[in-house]
Amino acid sequence: MTQVKGLCVMDVDGTLIVEEVIDLLGREIGCEEEISQITSQAMRGELDFERSLRERVALLKGLPISVLDTVFKSIHLSQNAQKFISILQKNGILVGLVSGGFTPIVERLAKSLGITHFSANKLEVKDGLLTGKLVGEIVTGQVKQATLEKWREELGLSKERTIAIGDGANDLFMLKSAGHGIAFCAKDVVKAEIACHVDTRDLLEVLPLIDFLE
Repeated sequence: MTQVKGLCVMDVDGTLIVEEVIDLLGREIGCEEEISQITSQAMRGELDFERSLRERVALLKGLPISVLDTVFKSIHLSQNAQKFISILQKNGILVGLVSGGFTPIVERLAKSLGITHFSANKLEVKDGLLTGKLVGEIVTGQVKQATLEKWREELGLSKERTIAIGDGANDLFMLKSAGHGIAFCAKDVVKAEIACHVDTRDLLEVLPLIDFLE
């Protein structure tokens, strides 16, 4: 394995992928509009993330777990995502995913992209159906930051060798704690606080902003 020279932690929904998975799940149960409205408010920082997530997940009660397969097939990677990740990995930069979304989707995405480090929320399932509840620690903005810092310390890297990429208010903590915080197709509340931003949905546009690539 190439020596790890850096760490890039990416948000998933709205960053690595175009869609918000919880909105797609809402479509499957017939309350997409209600859920997507709450999602938009949370991403703009108008609602507490954890409370709003629990509220949205509660609306998914009764959905069969098999729906996650349908949703996975309907998501789209942001332009050049695979190429971007491959370039970072070839340059010795470990790529990790931290998501306020859900493990069954994020784990499959990670595996498909050759990513070993990821963290997301766990949906409670009983008898093959979503219960409308979450299990374990919720991946809030503070948890995203803590995860980035934990991985950085495990890899023995300096802050300057870390990159964080995200689009929503719940990404602000990790964007500010990384050496290179990049707002990608981000909400106005994020762009107001993060100087470095890319407004074209093409992840290759991020490469010139990383100063330790060879």
